[in-house]
Amino acid sequence: MKRFSRRSVPAVLVALVVLAACVVVTVVAVRQILGLTPWIDTHAVFRALHGTRWTDPVVVFAAAACVVLGVVLLLCALLPGEPTVLPLRDDDPDTDRAVDSGVTRRSLRRVLRTAASSVDGVTAARLVLTRRAIIATVTTDRTSTTGLADAVRVAVGKRLDGLGPMTRPPLDVRVRDRRVR
Repeated sequence: MKRFSRRSVPAVLVALVVLAACVVVTVVAVRQILGLTPWIDTHAVFRALHGTRWTDPVVVFAAAACVVLGVVLLLCALLPGEPTVLPLRDDDPDTDRAVDSGVTRRSLRRVLRTAASSVDGVTAARLVLTRRAIIATVTTDRTSTTGLADAVRVAVGKRLDGLGPMTRPPLDVRVRDRRVR
């Protein structure tokens, strides 16, 4: 089970731009039909557009901006985002069928941060999940930090083994001391 993040931000932005364009066109058309002064003088717009050439810098810049925006939106639609639910292993030999189970990235980060914080000597822990690694940065007030990184690595690794992710990313532990020097 891998659930990928939705691309809701680009979709909402495109929808809002299209909605705004539709509202402007509708208001201008209705005002012209009713004989009122339109917000936008369509004759002036058409005259200005008729007078421009394809090689004008404004036209070239607008076309380039549209191409870049289109490529960005296309990449947002085609490339997968970060998975929001990470799959877990199914190691139960007694079951006849596979059970899909997963853990959210937020929950996994919270559980592993708690495991790193529980190590003796760690005053604060920060955990980052990337596609390729788990990076744990722990802060300590100890005068000697020898062995602390290994203890954090063991605690987080033990908790990670208990959860049993389908693929186990490598764990990188960084130790920072807050002592005044």
